[in-house]
Amino acid sequence: MRRQEPPVTAVQHEIRHRRRRRLPLTLLALAVVVAGVLVLAIGVPTLWRYSGESVRLYADPEAHFRHGSIGSEPESGLPVRLWRVLPELFPETLGEEGYAAFGFLYAPGDSLDAGDLPVGVGTREVSGVELGWFNCAVCHTGTVRESPDAEPRLVSGMPSNNLDLHGFISFLLEIADDPRLAPDRVLAAMDEQGQELGWVERLVWRHAVLPRVREGLLATQAQLAPLLAEQPAWGPGRVDTFNPYKLIQFDRTLADLSEGERIGTADFPSIFLQRPRQGMDLHWDGNNASLQERNLSAALGAGVTEESVDHASIERVADWLLDLEPPPSPHEPEADSVAAGKALYMRHCADCHVYQEGERYVFEGERLGEVVPNARLGVDPARLDSYTEALRRDQLTLFADDQRYRFRHFRKTDGYANQPLDGLWLRAPYLHNGSVPTLHDLLLPPDERPTAFVRGLDVLDGDKGGFMAPDCTPGEPLDEGFCFDTRLPGNGNQGHDYGTGLEAGERAALLDYLLTF
Repeated sequence: MRRQEPPVTAVQHEIRHRRRRRLPLTLLALAVVVAGVLVLAIGVPTLWRYSGESVRLYADPEAHFRHGSIGSEPESGLPVRLWRVLPELFPETLGEEGYAAFGFLYAPGDSLDAGDLPVGVGTREVSGVELGWFNCAVCHTGTVRESPDAEPRLVSGMPSNNLDLHGFISFLLEIADDPRLAPDRVLAAMDEQGQELGWVERLVWRHAVLPRVREGLLATQAQLAPLLAEQPAWGPGRVDTFNPYKLIQFDRTLADLSEGERIGTADFPSIFLQRPRQGMDLHWDGNNASLQERNLSAALGAGVTEESVDHASIERVADWLLDLEPPPSPHEPEADSVAAGKALYMRHCADCHVYQEGERYVFEGERLGEVVPNARLGVDPARLDSYTEALRRDQLTLFADDQRYRFRHFRKTDGYANQPLDGLWLRAPYLHNGSVPTLHDLLLPPDERPTAFVRGLDVLDGDKGGFMAPDCTPGEPLDEGFCFDTRLPGNGNQGHDYGTGLEAGERAALLDYLLTF
């Protein structure tokens, strides 16, 4: 029986109306005004240059995934010329590493020195100025090394284990009112890099583009800074999925959020093999069973708006991901131990997470993709609590005039969804909030799991499964990585005690089988 959707309430109507009424000019809309003032002196071609949009197309679907625009740039993007000079303007933060300081990655052959943008930053020309902002790959491309001396291997579809998104966003908000973003300083840095601007372009940048950038950063600072200041730093490989969404998409303030919903930080998930996931309860808390709505919601989180969204681009990525397989596990545990571990896994784990058969993951299980109430699961509740019934009602106002894309399937759940484990070797740390560093640790009783460990490293741990994650002391400096403290709000490593009651030898065999996933 088809569920009847509730009518849009007066409050929802006001949310929708207010959101549309407050839509800002596009980032470069003022450029059109400036060009219009100059048209009598310099002719129609200048006015034509500062109007319309164009986007680069990529024939290769993986290149499109990594570099293509999904429509986030017009409302959220920074000018590409500015991306290129920020490391020169703020060397104390970006230094020689540039955006790699925040864990951004570069495709083979690309580099900061060449002026290339990182993986996960798409571009679109808007009103004559090229803008860059996030696409799907920013959260779903990572690196892996089998030894400390090996070159990092870039893997599309795995969680972005390197990316410190909290750090990058905080950096942008901090520099919003920095004198180094003043037009004179930025234009001088562009000149030093050899970025050529004609005199008309210089006028447009001085009086329209750069003031608009600062205005946008200050507005976002006012929206997000109070929330970020209240939350523990996310650390690499994690994001608060829905709280920034509430503030930016629906004009909420921190005061509008209850104390219990203000921290919802979780790991970036992998996005391999989406076709078998159709109909499963998606997101960590299983709040939507529609791949299309889940994808579109993620795009909104990346900076897309109802007006700027590029549906065709998002759907091209979604089609490619339907059958994207994870690379096979390089781990080669002893065959007899793997067989013994598989027998244990089939008894204790397969109903919820199904199983690996050789190099093929089998998506067949009675409870796969279903939500387990957290009263039974017992893991950290913060991510679950951050998704509220009020947010669900607000989401029903999105794309409300478009029958193809309007949201219909979001729901509030009481737990976390059973996830398929394909590509498990690339998905550490474990649990929804990344609070358990290795598979070995996940099979230990919660009070024996590491309290604080380093995350953000990409060297495989061939014995424990996952990445190397040494113990650390919060507050003490590290040569690399981020010290993750499970005692902070939202970071708890409790719960999911399945398998922890096995004998040590049985846990070792189960681990060997899991290493093959």
